[in-house]
Amino acid sequence: MPKRPITPTQIFPGGAPLPGHPPGPGDIPPWRTPPTPAPPAAPPAAIEVHVRLLPVEEPPEPSRRDRAWAFIAGIAPPWKIALALLAAMVPIPGVGYSLAGVWAYTVGQARTEVGAPWAYGLAIVPLVLAARGLYRTGALRFLVATTIAFIGFVFGALDPFDLVTITTGVTR
Repeated sequence: MPKRPITPTQIFPGGAPLPGHPPGPGDIPPWRTPPTPAPPAAPPAAIEVHVRLLPVEEPPEPSRRDRAWAFIAGIAPPWKIALALLAAMVPIPGVGYSLAGVWAYTVGQARTEVGAPWAYGLAIVPLVLAARGLYRTGALRFLVATTIAFIGFVFGALDPFDLVTITTGVTR
C-alpha cells in the first residue's frame, strides 16, 4: 500500500488560514465556534425532612421455662406428648414392666454383654428412625416410638463415664 502524503486540507478545513504559531494546550482552533454557555441553573428547591423517633419498647427476653415450653410444643402438641409418655411408661398388664423399661433393660444388657459401642448403636438407630418418622408425619405412633427409644438410650446405653473413656482412654 503506497503512502499518501498528508495535506493540510485533511487537518484544517479547506480555505481556513493557518495559525501563525503552533497551538498551545487548551487552544481552540479559530474556525471552531465556542459552545454556548449553559443557562444558569435554577436554585435548588428546599426540601425539609423531619424525622421523629419514637421510643420502642422491646418485648422482654423469654425465660428459660418459656423457651423450653416453646421447644416442647414445637415437637408435638402437649396432649400428644403426654399420651406418648403415658403409653411408654405405663406397665404392661400381666408383665409388670413398661415398654420403655423393657427397651432400656435390653440396651443395658447389650452394653454389659457385648460392649458400649454396640449398645449405642442399638439405641441410636431406632431413635433416629423413630425421630425421622415423627418429623415427617407427626403421627402419635412415631412419638411413642421416639419416647421409648429415647428413654432406652438415656437409661440403657448412656453412661457419663464414657466421656472420660473417650477423652483419656481410661476404662473402668
